[in-house]
Amino acid sequence: MEKYQFVVIGGGISGVTCVESIATFNPTAQILLLTGTPLIKAITNYVKLTKFLEEFDIEEKPFNYLAEQYSNLIIKNKVVERLDTDKQIIFCMDNSQIQYDQLCICTGARPKLLANSNPYVLGIRDTETVESFQKKLTSAKQILIVGNGGIATELVYEIEHCSVIWAIKDEHISTTFFDEAAARFFLDRIEIVKEQQKLNEKRQKYEITEIPSELQNNHTTSLKICGGALGPDWATGRSMKGALSEPRQVHIEYQVEVKNILTPELYQKRTSTTENLQLSEEHIQWPVYVELTNGKIIGCDFVVSAIGVTPNVETFLQSANFKLGTDGGLLVDERMCTSIKNIFACGDVCSAGWTLTEQWFQMRLWSQARQMGHYAGKCMLAYANNQQDSLTMDFCFELFAHTTKFFNMKVVLLGRYHENDMKKYENLIRMTPGVEYIRVTLKDGRVHGCVFIGDTELEETFENLILNQIDVSSYGETLLDPNIDIADYFD
Repeated sequence: MEKYQFVVIGGGISGVTCVESIATFNPTAQILLLTGTPLIKAITNYVKLTKFLEEFDIEEKPFNYLAEQYSNLIIKNKVVERLDTDKQIIFCMDNSQIQYDQLCICTGARPKLLANSNPYVLGIRDTETVESFQKKLTSAKQILIVGNGGIATELVYEIEHCSVIWAIKDEHISTTFFDEAAARFFLDRIEIVKEQQKLNEKRQKYEITEIPSELQNNHTTSLKICGGALGPDWATGRSMKGALSEPRQVHIEYQVEVKNILTPELYQKRTSTTENLQLSEEHIQWPVYVELTNGKIIGCDFVVSAIGVTPNVETFLQSANFKLGTDGGLLVDERMCTSIKNIFACGDVCSAGWTLTEQWFQMRLWSQARQMGHYAGKCMLAYANNQQDSLTMDFCFELFAHTTKFFNMKVVLLGRYHENDMKKYENLIRMTPGVEYIRVTLKDGRVHGCVFIGDTELEETFENLILNQIDVSSYGETLLDPNIDIADYFD
């Protein structure tokens, strides 16, 4: 039986960053990375923008790319079947067994699906599902997107030459990231034809992954094997064109959820009084119909289920009595330890179980996956050397900070940017239609969160204001006066 000091399960962002952290801080450590697919997520072009904000690209590469960089790292394409946590043994699907001293679970999360076995319902989470979506879209005239998070928002903007019906349960779009005012700012961009300059933007290097041959016929197993989560700019440069001649058609159904998914046969049996919503004038026999809670029935070529993710924990729950967070992730403490001895977890599969700072919260983002993976590697080394008492939380957990793009515009989110309790918080807003949107959230005269859309160049200044909790109440609305360089006041 093989034995390793450190074993990490999962070749996504958190898992790869975890093994890199261990290998960097201890070049003699024996490290094994287990991944269910032949490709791993490699972070490239890393740039630190501020103390907390960072940008990087993600490329899918063969795992020898990573192994060649670290002589003490071995990577194997294996799928975990179960654990024996008492003997600290991993049992794999190929009947091999691996013993570990320290184990980190980085198996990520998978999309929640409206229907698990319906060929017309597609979840988008990794490269393989994106490829499947692209193929289906080429012949589609109308699709339904259900969900109001990041992937749904990006898809609505990226898709061309196809009628898109966007069904959301909220009063405005993109509630995961934006308030109603920011949503209105973006609505205009939904209708415009995308700029040609996007065609010149760089494309990430994604490849389709193959399931190991010994697992090809195991349907139950194959459902559990998925590539790592999509990284930043995952849609950039990808062809997302349907079969219509018109460039863009988007219709939004607000405050609705999916009630039923119907076959054409079931739809025909419904009463003729039910409304069939379709943007094209011609009558079409659709492959699938979706009944919404507002009574409308929508016919479409297929449905994109973008209603969130579920942590991939089932394999491990069958092996041991792990404590779970309220969101179903493996509960971890401030040292990324699970409730089982010598087992850590990080990234989308885990739930932060420590006492959080006022300005940080967990959100299943690629940026947090990288940060957690880096910190988890340090924690594993500390435990291996009996130095865990000297561990201090990484500073990245002091402040929530994330930068991305929506509707081809730069977006920066800082701190408690999503607080809407007007009894506790005051909001300052500056908006130039089509150019920028700025929202600063104040509590007791101090900055607690910010949303910056567009090239505002304010992120570093307000990052410091949140961290230092300087009283800015005397500045009032001049805090966002475009004619005043606010950075000069707080150098």
